[in-house]
Amino acid sequence: MTLSFPNKARSYDETHRRVRFTGYDGMFEVKCFVTADVLARGMALTSPGEREYLEAFDKMRAIIVDAATRAYNSNPHDAVVLDVSNFG
Repeated sequence: MTLSFPNKARSYDETHRRVRFTGYDGMFEVKCFVTADVLARGMALTSPGEREYLEAFDKMRAIIVDAATRAYNSNPHDAVVLDVSNFG
């Protein structure tokens, strides 16, 4: 099956410094996370917060979804954590 992302919801996890979003493999939910380091790459701010990370996620959504799909297809699990290494 292919991972799909019909739900546009996302949330910022301050404790782990990452944004959470959800993918689906058929009827199975796949928790997906992208680290703040990925999102901060294009920011000129010295201390971005939740709003800035969520805005960066929204701008990068297509790239992030593509990376999550590749990561999941190469190693299917119920959770995918994306970091800088997933964005060669």
